[in-house]
Amino acid sequence: RRLVYSTDGGRLCPECQQPVAACACGDRRPTTAAGGVVRLHRETAGRSGKAVTLITGLPLAGDELKTLARALKKACGVGGAVKGGDIEIQGDRRAHLQSLLQQRGYRVKISGG
Repeated sequence: RRLVYSTDGGRLCPECQQPVAACACGDRRPTTAAGGVVRLHRETAGRSGKAVTLITGLPLAGDELKTLARALKKACGVGGAVKGGDIEIQGDRRAHLQSLLQQRGYRVKISGG
């Protein structure tokens, strides 16, 4: 019998399939739950109709995320911010950001409308 779904152990590591607290992977454990796909999403809600491109699912944290955000903002020639592990870039720059991130080796999908 193969277990299909259970909540007994809590969250499981995608690599070793052990509970995260007892993970055998340690520091090698992937930091993203998006399956390694970076998603680009255009958002205007709460911004007075101005578009912002959200970059989610990046397997980076801290200074690495800020460094990538700085490089992307510079390449697009716009402003932006890092909020809650996501990068916000001003304007609808999904196509340009997709090519930039693919050049860096990320799997990128444009999501939303």
